Amino acid sequence: MPDARRTDAVLLLVALVWGSSYLSAQTAAAALPVLVVLFARYALSALACLGLVAAARRGPQGRTRGWTREEIRAGVPLGVTQAAVLLIETYGVAHTSAANAGLIISLTIVLTPLLDRSGRRGGLPPVFFAAAGVCVLAVGLLMAGNGFHALRLGDLLMLGAAVVRAAHVVLVGRLTAGRTIRPLQLTAVQTLVGSALFLAPAARDLPDLAHVGPAAWAQLLYLALFCSVFAFLAQTWAVQRTSASRASLLLGTEPIWAAAVGIGLAGEHFTVLTGFGAALMVAGTYWGQAVERAHRAKDFTNATQLDAPHLDAKHPNPTHPNVTEEDPACPTAPEAPTPTKPTTV
Repeated sequence: MPDARRTDAVLLLVALVWGSSYLSAQTAAAALPVLVVLFARYALSALACLGLVAAARRGPQGRTRGWTREEIRAGVPLGVTQAAVLLIETYGVAHTSAANAGLIISLTIVLTPLLDRSGRRGGLPPVFFAAAGVCVLAVGLLMAGNGFHALRLGDLLMLGAAVVRAAHVVLVGRLTAGRTIRPLQLTAVQTLVGSALFLAPAARDLPDLAHVGPAAWAQLLYLALFCSVFAFLAQTWAVQRTSASRASLLLGTEPIWAAAVGIGLAGEHFTVLTGFGAALMVAGTYWGQAVERAHRAKDFTNATQLDAPHLDAKHPNPTHPNVTEEDPACPTAPEAPTPTKPTTV
């Protein structure tokens, strides 16, 4: 398989795995208390991450350090916010359909730019708020189910999870920007923090783990090893080999996979209202994502043009004024950043 197609296939696989995580969490929460599910998921993820970190130190390039101060300082608060996201998500998916959960959480894509002002001058264009309005209408249709009077607690919780996840994404950018932070080590810190946070609340019900069947353990292992560790590392590998726009487009198919898994495997049914809401949600998030990406690219171009008159003969490169054109290490202009789906640990 050509390298480009292999990269696309990996990104689609990550989106599929994340889309299926809602049904797995719903199934696990039906067999175990939610706090036990969260502790087990974090603990299994932490064991896997610690094993990978140890293997990396013993490998051919074993001179790598275990953790740096920057990784710990960023990982601890990010572990707390990520734990909050998963807590609300897991309670939410236990009280709604897996398809609705995956579709509503995709609101993160349009909520993140509203909270994050980094790399952007001025406010967002009006057309972005039109896209956000389409998403809000979609949420209303998804919550309606068989009638506008039937608002479900799970849908409201998933809406809250989308807001908290958007704040988490913004915090990730602020704590990691300009710092040398390795994804595996950062993930390991977050999983350790999550394990510590859920240990005490789940301690009373931990004996229940000894009485669940292989099916529940399979869901827990899938959530920890595939939806957390594998998906994060695969995403990092793939994003380094493609553009931000293409990666965002492929990862943005997650709600489609969530709906497909919910309908195909769980036997969930869409009414006319929820089907229309699903279509609006996918369209609105893609539209808002495209508008925000174009706005950032425009800001980057304008900033470059404003800086150009101040360049002297020694530094004629308008994109990187501190690097001369003769410098072979001069990088190319970076692509405008695109808000993507945050990693689920």
